Amino acid sequence: MWIGFSLLMPDCFSLSFLKDLHWCGVCMSVAPPHPHTNTDSFQEELVVRPLHSGDIYASFQFRTVWEADFSRGNKVSHYQLFPKSLGQVISKFSVRELHISFTQGYWRTMQWGQPFLPSPPGAELWVWFQDSVTDVDGTWKELTNVLSGIFCASLNFIDSTNTVQPSAAFKPLGVGNVTDHRFLRYATLPREIVCTENLTPWKKLLPCGSKAGLAVLLKSEKLFHSSFHSQAVHIRPICQDQRCKSTSLELRQTLNAVFDLHTSGQAKREWSLFKMFSRTLTEACPLASSSKIYIDITDNSQGEQFELSPASSLLSQAVVLGDRRTFSVYDLTDQATFGSTRSLNLLIRDMLRPLLHAERYVAGYGLQTGEIHTVMYNHHPYRSFPVLLLDSVPWYLRLYIHTLTVTSKGKENKPSYIHYQPSKDRLRPHLLEMLVQLPPNSATEVTVEFERALLKWTEYTPDPNHGFYVGSSVISSLVPSTVATNTSITQEQPLFSSFFPCKEELSYFVRVYTEPLLVNLPTPDFSMPYNVICLTCTVVAVGYGSLYNLLTRSFQIEEPSPGLAKRIANVIRRMRGVPPL
Repeated sequence: MWIGFSLLMPDCFSLSFLKDLHWCGVCMSVAPPHPHTNTDSFQEELVVRPLHSGDIYASFQFRTVWEADFSRGNKVSHYQLFPKSLGQVISKFSVRELHISFTQGYWRTMQWGQPFLPSPPGAELWVWFQDSVTDVDGTWKELTNVLSGIFCASLNFIDSTNTVQPSAAFKPLGVGNVTDHRFLRYATLPREIVCTENLTPWKKLLPCGSKAGLAVLLKSEKLFHSSFHSQAVHIRPICQDQRCKSTSLELRQTLNAVFDLHTSGQAKREWSLFKMFSRTLTEACPLASSSKIYIDITDNSQGEQFELSPASSLLSQAVVLGDRRTFSVYDLTDQATFGSTRSLNLLIRDMLRPLLHAERYVAGYGLQTGEIHTVMYNHHPYRSFPVLLLDSVPWYLRLYIHTLTVTSKGKENKPSYIHYQPSKDRLRPHLLEMLVQLPPNSATEVTVEFERALLKWTEYTPDPNHGFYVGSSVISSLVPSTVATNTSITQEQPLFSSFFPCKEELSYFVRVYTEPLLVNLPTPDFSMPYNVICLTCTVVAVGYGSLYNLLTRSFQIEEPSPGLAKRIANVIRRMRGVPPL
């Protein structure tokens, strides 16, 4: 259950929205009660949702609650279910919250709807440190190097040139009212490639690894052939009880994948766990207090569109992203769930269009100047709501901030809040945050011009003509809900519906990421040195060879040999006793 604070109604638009949005991120999360106190707990669940595009969305969530409190500098040496590698990192670097994600592909919001937990393409890392940290930048650098080794990723490339300190867009998701942004760091690596070497250490953090439970389905060759794949780790403090007298540490590991299961030439499309993952489930994780599978059947209450096999009589309702959804629940801790069939088959169904959507692209021609366009769509027919936009642009794209324009329906839309931190060459990127009101049923476009810088020849990547990546824009908002959320619920809720909670019945928190940009910079002709080397070596070889021959070769005078007629004549003359010619 979540305890939060009331928020500004979306119809009211003022700077107080920033404060309300901050409190939304500071909602106090409470760990669900468990029969055994003073022990760690572990939960796992899988949510399967058919998409109107014909794809299948599978979302895994693994939640480990550790009854340890590092806020007072406590040292812990005994570990049960919580991974020791992360526990030592949190203790050593005084980390309050840690959020890291690795994503391959781009989430297509208009085709797939809103994800349960959004993430940008590539790698994303943002961390809140304890207020006892004196050198935040130095600790941040050491932390990225350690996380790079834990997850087998290139997080060691995070430095001051791609790290920013947001002032409004990111707030703590755990318990506590931390507003000092000096202890917050945010960075992205949009070019990070996600592969098996990142998935393997992620699975080893689970109490049962990939030997039992839902993690058995995480087969790399199937996951990395999907249309979208994202794995994340979220660590935050939560309350142990309603009064929040003591706190626990929550580790939430999430994995989201979208599978393309179109079968051409067949009138009926169906899927199963074996078809998606090449494996079936045989048992729950023995260490899990809860292990469940949720199948979204909101539009299939009578079974007209698809049928589940085996059928489940256990149903659950939850408000997810402002919409009330109905799920068919399969409890893996109940042995009767398995029976003789270990796969679930269903057909594709349609889904609602998301209310908030965004996209981003680069315009212009040539390699000197250009424009960055960010378009945010509000699909609500009659409600407007504010959004908070965060842009982090590398230093080698020199923004002309005076060219910043925001337009909605062909008219100027003046932001009520703007925070801009200019870049420093080779030291830090640009940081732009603004609060913009989106009119109903409209597209709001944010445009800013930039100039491309000429890098040093040692700063170019091995494939400079491929281009340079610019991280995704981050859009945060309280979106009007289609149903009223019951904030007084006391029973345990599914994990996928309780990560971004707010005590606001008429809106819900949404974070949207745009596409990363691929920008070409003025690139020297790196083949010219090769041509120069070849020409120089040829000239040196020819000149040095000729001079060497002249200095070392000896010349001798050799008389030409007589011709055949002359030799025959000399033979005849010798026979006659006449001197030769």
